[in-house]
Amino acid sequence: MKKQFSLLSFLIIFSVINQAQPVPWKIAGDKISTQWSVMVDPLNPLPEYPRPQMVRPEWKSLNGLWDYAIIPANDAIPKKFHGKILVPFAVESGLSGVNKSVGPDNCLWYRTKFTVPSTFSKKNVLLHFGAVDWLSDVYLNGNKIGSHQGGYDPFTFNITGFLNRGEQVLELKVTDPVDKGPQPRGKQVLNPRGIWYTSVTGIWQTVWLEAVPSTYISSTKHVPDVDKGLLNIDAAVENLLPGDMIHASAWEGDKMISEGESPDGFGIILTIKDQKLWSPDDPFLYDLKISVIRNGKATDEVKSYFAMRKISLKPDEKGVLRMMLNNKFIFQYGPLDQGWWPDGLYTAPTDEALLYDISKTREMGFNMIRKHVKVEPARWYYHCDKTGILVWQDMPSGDLGGNKWNTRPGMEGGSDKARTQSSEMIYRVEWNAIIDYLYNSPCVVVWVPFNEAWGQFKSAEITDWTMHKDPFRLVNCASGGNFHEVGHILDLHNYPGPVMAKPEIFGQKQALVLGEFGGLGLPLEGHTWLDKENWGYETFQDADTLFRTYSGYLEQIVPFIKRGLSAAIYTQTTDVEIETNGLMTYDRKVVKIPEARLKAVAQKMYDAAGQIKF
Repeated sequence: MKKQFSLLSFLIIFSVINQAQPVPWKIAGDKISTQWSVMVDPLNPLPEYPRPQMVRPEWKSLNGLWDYAIIPANDAIPKKFHGKILVPFAVESGLSGVNKSVGPDNCLWYRTKFTVPSTFSKKNVLLHFGAVDWLSDVYLNGNKIGSHQGGYDPFTFNITGFLNRGEQVLELKVTDPVDKGPQPRGKQVLNPRGIWYTSVTGIWQTVWLEAVPSTYISSTKHVPDVDKGLLNIDAAVENLLPGDMIHASAWEGDKMISEGESPDGFGIILTIKDQKLWSPDDPFLYDLKISVIRNGKATDEVKSYFAMRKISLKPDEKGVLRMMLNNKFIFQYGPLDQGWWPDGLYTAPTDEALLYDISKTREMGFNMIRKHVKVEPARWYYHCDKTGILVWQDMPSGDLGGNKWNTRPGMEGGSDKARTQSSEMIYRVEWNAIIDYLYNSPCVVVWVPFNEAWGQFKSAEITDWTMHKDPFRLVNCASGGNFHEVGHILDLHNYPGPVMAKPEIFGQKQALVLGEFGGLGLPLEGHTWLDKENWGYETFQDADTLFRTYSGYLEQIVPFIKRGLSAAIYTQTTDVEIETNGLMTYDRKVVKIPEARLKAVAQKMYDAAGQIKF
């Protein structure tokens, strides 16, 4: 009893002392915040494993408090840093603890120190960045180990040869031209207004270490074939030796249901008998293991998952093309989802918060999300895979022109005008990387290269390239933009009420969708980004009147479905900065219309889709 009391006393005293130690961090700024902001642990923010599609047991998060400095772009590495920043929250966000703008004339420097776990001994050490916006130069122990250009795709360095004994010093220089440059940047601007939001600079997704053997699996690609009951697998392997075999196995719970192998990792085929198809009603996921086998033993293994899911087009009995899921017509209805947070900007405060928006979307009766000119962390797509949400993935816009918010000389109309060679290459490289990044996510069913002519160029060429890159998904050439008879979808935008293209003219060539409508605003005091000058495409004073208008719009869509409409997207999931046209407030503390009411009125559209004959 005496020993137990002594131990308890020690733990209590240690806890009190530990809590008394000041942590050099607090939420900066005076904006509204979500309920999850108080749950952020500055010593271990976003601790979840960051890459659910490719899991290994040995890893270490580097998230936490780093040193930072904002200095002129051409200056050398600072000798003195300005303070602490909470990684992985962008420097402009409140959760970063900084809440400062960087701008195109300055650069943002980071520095942190870490030790490599002893369990990593005699293994290769990989340094992973989930996403850093925009141009990154990475230094380890005073040596430049590489650079990366792109704000939305993950990147990795093998740092084994740069490690010292004991403590390591990691430094990062980031520059970001925001809307002064041609790079993909979505809705970020230096001067937020209208539909444009606060800029995001620097690290905004998890930074982490991973231990791998000298021969290791660096990437995988899973392609389901529902019609044949097969899963096709390619695995890229670093430093593969003669005699090695790459083995893959599919699992349903604890039961292995299929296995196969190849000597180079490519062309592995697994037969999936009695397949369980993934859909919003039944989002079933199989487990997957891929291993490097040497002399009968696994020297490297990653755990993953996959779904048997097919997305395609098929004409109905009137010859109008419909979007099919697993060879059945399911009307796709979802919100335009910006993915912004008042406290974290691009980064959700916690994993629970990341899941919250998805769960609420399902509760509101949606079966799809259009991820609008932003790419999310891998765990967001994992949650969509698990929850059963179809995703239309936009390419983040860049080099904007030809719209009422942002016009530049020479870009009026935004219609396939020539880009500079450098900006075109930037687009192509990042779009390719984004598709690779999300290729294995069952939830992603549509790629959207362009939105509303924002930086649109060589539309037919880019669309054809995207279709060739991924022939197993649909491609929406230009959502609400300049239309071309290329790609699988013709997409109209209209605010506030719904419209559709004429099926007798367009419906036999492309599936017809309403890519954006609605935008019904309801500002709620105490839950707005600004006290004044908030807006929606149509603004209401109370939720009941808003709901009657919303319900009326969905009633108008029902006959559109019968005529040939395959999908519709309502603007939007949440309020964002001065936009108050969300179904939830920006701080997620108020759902403006009860979820059950929204779900009930949406069901009428799904019922109408069920009556379509083929």
